[in-house]
Amino acid sequence: MQVHPLIETNAALVEFCDLIQGSDFIAVDTEFMRENTFWPELCLIQVADRDHAAAIDPMAPGINLKPLLDLLVDNEDMLKVFHAGGQDVEIIFNLTGKTPHPIFDTQIGQMALGQAEQVGYSNLVEAWIGLQLDKGARFTDWSRRPLDKRQIDYAVGDVTHLAKIFPMMLDKLIKTGRGHWLDEEMEKLADPANYSVDPEKAWQRIKVPTRKLDVLGRLQSLAAWREREARTKNLPRGRIVKDETLADLAAHPPKDQDGLGRVRGLSATWRTNDIGGRLMDAIANAKPMSKDDMPDRAPRGPGLGKEGTLVADLLKLLLKIRARELNVAARLIARSDDLEALAAGARQGIQMMQGWRYDVFGHAALDLVEGRMGFAVVNGKLVMSEIDPNAAIEI
Repeated sequence: MQVHPLIETNAALVEFCDLIQGSDFIAVDTEFMRENTFWPELCLIQVADRDHAAAIDPMAPGINLKPLLDLLVDNEDMLKVFHAGGQDVEIIFNLTGKTPHPIFDTQIGQMALGQAEQVGYSNLVEAWIGLQLDKGARFTDWSRRPLDKRQIDYAVGDVTHLAKIFPMMLDKLIKTGRGHWLDEEMEKLADPANYSVDPEKAWQRIKVPTRKLDVLGRLQSLAAWREREARTKNLPRGRIVKDETLADLAAHPPKDQDGLGRVRGLSATWRTNDIGGRLMDAIANAKPMSKDDMPDRAPRGPGLGKEGTLVADLLKLLLKIRARELNVAARLIARSDDLEALAAGARQGIQMMQGWRYDVFGHAALDLVEGRMGFAVVNGKLVMSEIDPNAAIEI
């Protein structure tokens, strides 16, 4: 594989994009800083196909990333491969308003091949190509310039290794017949709704114990105000006002701006400064939330009870057995809330009762809760076996 020098000019970027535009897939990674900003500060983009790899400096003076971004979000013939790519996709969405598609995440792919649910990149590389990575540059300040050779080599290595691993992973997924297991998960990762936050809906991220319409109306107004302040100032939301302070202000609004000086979590200067004035405007302009806008209560399934809890525990044990037999991460098959819903008597709207999940686990789980299957120990191993419900012994 040819590793190109750090790309810092438009001409070099166009030339590189021309080289890779016909590739069937590209591996993508980013380096960014976000501790002190609202928007992630993109510091480096690394890209590799089977034959070429390069790091692109988005901070280089005058550089235009459009040729690369167009490949990422508009080329449907090219698969974009990430590892634990949620934040990388978010950055691309912030720059373009689109997400890369089609997409593949090797962390999710590894779940179908028996690794842990959130296998780290270093472990992935060691498992597939037997290489132990130098983690020395991992926590570097990627925003500082110039970048040294060690930083660039480390960053480019992330995609050169990924470009080697992905074809091997794909081949194994095809041989095991599990590739289609991941389609739904990959589409979720590429869903733009995951990365777009409407200021008017920002309040939904804040947990409050009340459903009073006047309190929720103030919370909606305050959360939207904070969202706009944070974006304008490019500061983390919590640097403006913390969630718990917003919730307290919504429940117990001060009568005037002077009262802000007595609010825990706010500086006394808010009694007289402009941002305090804008906060009070948000409170003054708030209207009680309409019943139509208030989300429905989270659906409550039938209570488990003592016996149901035991059944749910047995389902969790069954899931561990099936995951071990299939050599797949258990979370890819079913989640705890689905198991508890099945134990409580639900049969509809459960993901594991559909498609491939039903084939590999759901039908056995249903047999267990309906008395057609039980546990047995064979040669020291816990296995499932069919039972005659009429001959079952209650314990």
